Amino acid sequence: MPSAAELRQQAEQPTDPNTPQTYEIRERQQLEQPSNGDRPKEATNAPTNEDYEPNPSASIKLEPERQHIVDSIVRLYGGSATHDKDSTGKQDMQVYAAKAIYDDVWSYCDTRYKIAGQWYGIPAVMKSTVTKALEVVSSTNGEEKQPAAIVFKMKRAWTPKLLGKTFDVNHFVTLSLEKAMLEDGEGPSERVKYHKDQWNEKDYSHAGLGKVMKTLNGDYATIGTRPPKDL
Repeated sequence: MPSAAELRQQAEQPTDPNTPQTYEIRERQQLEQPSNGDRPKEATNAPTNEDYEPNPSASIKLEPERQHIVDSIVRLYGGSATHDKDSTGKQDMQVYAAKAIYDDVWSYCDTRYKIAGQWYGIPAVMKSTVTKALEVVSSTNGEEKQPAAIVFKMKRAWTPKLLGKTFDVNHFVTLSLEKAMLEDGEGPSERVKYHKDQWNEKDYSHAGLGKVMKTLNGDYATIGTRPPKDL
């Protein structure tokens, strides 16, 4: 699989706007993220030859609107999605397309509302969640056969309420982007269409019990976390 440096090079195939994009080249996307909506059998993995430790000094500078997208996503990781009147969670969620996909080791969501169910659950189960380091690896604009995406590495310290123990996780995050549509509502001109989060170089799949767990978590978390209905 390609390294972060290779991700900055041109993709081998032109992108298809009807198919969610990941950091992988288009040919692999066709195999692992079919355009017909079927969940892939195996998750696309972050490059195994990558150094997953973020190096903030190597982070590239983003244009203001894309920096706003990253800032919003990082705030959501930090627990901004609460029902407090001064919470920024609902505004942070507007960086997602209405029909966005979220995919990590625990859940698979296929709408913005379902994704909100995950983020609104963080304050309920986490005592704290702290960004320790972040490195933006690449930002591509969809021209010259490159997928429109932001790729970043992030080290987070997660402290679950029930365990009281802190776990450091290196996240390899890809935010695949598309132009905003009318159904997406107010927000930036680009929206996150596919949010892929790979943890600590670990492989994971959508098969068997893992698929059941990820799907149920994505589909039903909103019952307990109660995100705003108008998302």
